[in-house]
Amino acid sequence: MRGFVVLILMVLASVLPASADSAAGKKMAKQKCQVCHGIDGIAKIPIAPHLAGESQIYLETQLKAFRNGKREHEMMTVVAKDLKDGDITSLAQWYSSIKITATVPE
Repeated sequence: MRGFVVLILMVLASVLPASADSAAGKKMAKQKCQVCHGIDGIAKIPIAPHLAGESQIYLETQLKAFRNGKREHEMMTVVAKDLKDGDITSLAQWYSSIKITATVPE
């Protein structure tokens, strides 16, 4: 049942208009995220995950988990603690809007 709910939320997130401005997310990413995750969503340090192209709902869920203590990390807990819901949505919208392509070797 939980998987079904997540699937429905992902579908809704992909068809509903975004409520936050990705330009605001880009600006905030430059201030708070760029050092580790890069402004382009490609991690700049080995221990940071790439964020480019991740789903908006996943990014929002993880940032809220860091903010409220359900998920802990020495850096992310500090970064996320003061983020408002709109900030989280803007950041998630920015990183999810970046398109990533892959080339598979033959």
